[in-house]
Amino acid sequence: EVLFLDEPCANLDGRATREIEEILKDAQANGTRILMSTHDIGQARRLASNVVFLMGGKIMESGPAEDFFNAPITPQAIALINGDIVE
Repeated sequence: EVLFLDEPCANLDGRATREIEEILKDAQANGTRILMSTHDIGQARRLASNVVFLMGGKIMESGPAEDFFNAPITPQAIALINGDIVE
């Protein structure tokens, strides 16, 4: 099974976000592959096993989440992880 999600926690409060994330973790643990878009870097850190960083419709970086968050390659990814505005 594959579950596609587009910003599933947008505009939710912290409690609702936590509940949704727990549902997603349970689904993943039960074998569901999740493909999710998000602008929430914290949520991506909590949930992602792989990251595809898109900007302007182009893939800037892709690979294991640990690599992306700990050793980003592109200046845009570095800026995003540092909390800067990326254009």
